[in-house]
Amino acid sequence: MVVARIWLLIWAGVFVQIAAASAVSNDTLSIQITGEKVSKETVYLPDSLARHQYVQEQLQRLRSEGFLLARVTSSNLSSAHRQTVEIQTSQRFEWMELRRGDLPESILFRAGYDSRAFEQKPINYDQLVRLFEKILDHSQRSGFPFASVKLDSISQLEGKLAAAIHYDAGPFIRFDTLKVTGDSKTRPLFLARSLRIQPGEPFSQRQVDRSLRSLRTIPYLQVVGEPSLSFQNEEATLYLPINDRRINSVDGIIGVLPNEIEGNRLLVTGQFDVLLYNVSGKGRNYQINWQRLSQFSQNLRLNASEPLVFGTGIDVNASFFLLKEDTTFLNRDFRIELGYRINPVLYMRFFSRRQAGDLLSTFHLRDATRLPPAADFRFTNYGVDLEYKALDDAFFPKRGSRADLEIGIGNKRILQNTGLPPELYHNMLGRSIQYYAEAGYSLYQLWGPAFGNLIRFRGGLMENPNLLLNDLFRVGGLKSIRGFNENHFFASRYAFMNLEPRFYFDTSSYFLIFADAAVMESGLNERQRDFPYAFGGGFSMQTRGGIFQFVYALGKSADQPLGFNYSRVHFGYTGRF
Repeated sequence: MVVARIWLLIWAGVFVQIAAASAVSNDTLSIQITGEKVSKETVYLPDSLARHQYVQEQLQRLRSEGFLLARVTSSNLSSAHRQTVEIQTSQRFEWMELRRGDLPESILFRAGYDSRAFEQKPINYDQLVRLFEKILDHSQRSGFPFASVKLDSISQLEGKLAAAIHYDAGPFIRFDTLKVTGDSKTRPLFLARSLRIQPGEPFSQRQVDRSLRSLRTIPYLQVVGEPSLSFQNEEATLYLPINDRRINSVDGIIGVLPNEIEGNRLLVTGQFDVLLYNVSGKGRNYQINWQRLSQFSQNLRLNASEPLVFGTGIDVNASFFLLKEDTTFLNRDFRIELGYRINPVLYMRFFSRRQAGDLLSTFHLRDATRLPPAADFRFTNYGVDLEYKALDDAFFPKRGSRADLEIGIGNKRILQNTGLPPELYHNMLGRSIQYYAEAGYSLYQLWGPAFGNLIRFRGGLMENPNLLLNDLFRVGGLKSIRGFNENHFFASRYAFMNLEPRFYFDTSSYFLIFADAAVMESGLNERQRDFPYAFGGGFSMQTRGGIFQFVYALGKSADQPLGFNYSRVHFGYTGRF
């Protein structure tokens, strides 16, 4: 017990010495304020620069309280780390009145000017600066970028000031043509409409700033220099140094294999992808994806986007997706969207969606006593999709975040299949309300020039009294849970997380390791949960002609054990032009 107390005293002495050494190492600043306001304080700061900044902060605080002539009257250094400063407040000034002067009524209202805030109140320098900044900000957004504002007709009486606001609007400036100084083939008129910089509109500095942020959200354009403005003949011309980014791609693989099911025949498998951006320089985007990995399963996705229809700010998107799941069912999904960019980082879409599913083979179900998990259905739904994107690069981000939320609701109708016994449908609702929601969030981090990280979350839920296998979410594969085949999981509710540290060995090339974890719920008959996870590594390398990606993954789920014989290799090469 005595030994324990001795050790406690020793450690206490050590901590006291450390604390004393820390206090000595800090600079000591003593400030004494004299005049109409008297105070005294001593603070400990890390260095002489911090001492200087602290003194300036105190002067600024006193001036904001009406002591406009506050100044340092003496400053003494007793040692390299000890300083004493005396501040004289002098007289405290108050407003007698601040008249609007020649400030226009429209700007007066938008700047929030209230004469009562400047009557018999201490003069607050910061408050006056904020008022002037609001006046200038509104002017710059209304076509007057060279506006100026100052105090005029200043008078003083026994510590009280009276003044008037003098406003000079300067020349009225309109937007002229937007000019592309890089090698981009994008048409200037389309770009001007997309960035909302229309020729003839009043000049707005805020809109120029917003347009430059919007440029970074366009994946097929790359800013290669500093944009500039020129003013001539009361017109403003914006020069944009942008190049077209090589992200268009056409690639495909075709395999010819012996058909093990039908002898003496060949099985053709393969994949074909086309991605075309900014077609004809008007921002049109087209996508075709076809995939056939087995004899009876294949999928096709078509997508087309037409931006700024009829010169408005509304985009029109249309897509079609077809999925043939072996000999079980065939799904079709047609969707049309109207999109609008609210601001540079937020995009909103309203959509109408028509989904249809049909059984392909029912011969083996003619004597069934219960309805199979998949059935014929029609689902017409409507909803909204919000996308938030604040990234340093829209195509290859290293910093920033991305989020999206989609909500849909509509009527679902179960169709009676003539190949099944009619009594299977007696206790089933023919029509019902179905809704769903999906949301995702991605965070890109960069720790120094070579190390980074990607954290991604995604989840979804679907509710309906008659959920079917062929209208559930499909999850799994390279873009969700690696270590499993594409669309491996059927889920009515799901959530997964991806953690992916990266080591960049080139501007757009990196090694990666990853860990994926998820929870799945089927929602059919009895709710069954699965907790799949995966881990592995790989790399992504950008070459002159495209991007080569290789990922090796091990995954475990309820129907897949963890083992090297169940590992998955995700790889591919995408050519760019």
